[in-house]
Amino acid sequence: MSSSTAQRRRGDTRQRIQDVALELFVEQGYEKTSLREIAERLDVTKAALYYHFKTKEDIIVSVFKDLTRPIDELITWARQQPPTLDTKREVLRRYSESMGAGASLFRFMQENQATMRELSIGETMKNHMAELVELLRTQDGPLTDQVRCVSALFTLHAGMMYLQHVEGDPEETRLAALEVATDLITQAHQAA
Repeated sequence: MSSSTAQRRRGDTRQRIQDVALELFVEQGYEKTSLREIAERLDVTKAALYYHFKTKEDIIVSVFKDLTRPIDELITWARQQPPTLDTKREVLRRYSESMGAGASLFRFMQENQATMRELSIGETMKNHMAELVELLRTQDGPLTDQVRCVSALFTLHAGMMYLQHVEGDPEETRLAALEVATDLITQAHQAA
């Protein structure tokens, strides 16, 4: 077996562990899920699980880093752009896509808010949100327009978190939330 094949197989196991752990964390809560349960669901030994991750926090931190990488890239990109309406629309679009791709992580964060506050990733997510708010906000506009800009970001969260039980395609819900968020940003810029 070549080293790249062995590397890929280890990567697949790591991904399976992350997926199963996140599924269990959402189903039963982070605190109520043990490494033993994760290993059992994967049908592996605890030793095999420990080879990849020593703690539940190691698992969720790795999931968080993997699934929020597009948000880091988005923030870096947006800082280099002029603060135009088109840039802000693109920030919303790309953020919405990253939320869709990381839906299970966002559900975890919603269902495990106390845990999020205790883990290092909670502070990182709070910082991401603060940076996105600043990128979207109209700096010198009236307060109502600043509220629209901030509300646009949280409209995407509402679509992901609170409308997940609405009948229909989750992608349609995401796109509907993006449309409303884009309308809010547009209103704020038209008034300026």
